[in-house]
Amino acid sequence: MLLAVVRHPIQAYPDAIAEQEKIVAAVLANESGNTLILTMHPPIFTLGTSAQAADVLRQQFDGVYIKTHRTGRGGQVTYHGPGQLLCYVVADLRKQRDLHMHVQKLETMVIATLQDMKIHAERSSRGIGVWVNGNKIAAVGVRCRKWIAFHGIALNISPDLHHFSGIVACGMQDNPVTSIALEGGDSQRAHVESLLIRHAHALWGS
Repeated sequence: MLLAVVRHPIQAYPDAIAEQEKIVAAVLANESGNTLILTMHPPIFTLGTSAQAADVLRQQFDGVYIKTHRTGRGGQVTYHGPGQLLCYVVADLRKQRDLHMHVQKLETMVIATLQDMKIHAERSSRGIGVWVNGNKIAAVGVRCRKWIAFHGIALNISPDLHHFSGIVACGMQDNPVTSIALEGGDSQRAHVESLLIRHAHALWGS
């Protein structure tokens, strides 16, 4: 079954979760297949299943108040906002039953996309996700229900990186983050999406 691709200019975080829940139910009922959702969110701090409330350090930034939302994905606290591309992948793992491999595929999709842009990206012993010169450019958080994986990976294209200072991002006190724009890559969303979609088809499109 081919990979379905859904694109939203911007989407409230709870709406994105509700959309994924519907697709998960459809996949479980064998009415849908693997799906890639590309979207952005208004500024929000999301707390995964391992998150502590104390990891949110402040929520006020130059007149902007960033809300928090506790979510069912794995991981700790992260930031989502304009300029960060959310790549949500709903994937049927009932045959492979290997969530670790799915996480590696999410990382591979982003690493290959960045390589296309001449940005050297890699995995790191500091934690899951994608890193450039010791700085995190993409964070992973997944959830699995009856071997249907959802949530995904958040790629920093050109977000306000100052907002990451409001949290202990992914449990890292030193908060090393970067973006495609900061690394000198093409930060046009349409271009980034076209590269991501090509690699996603190769990883989940069969």
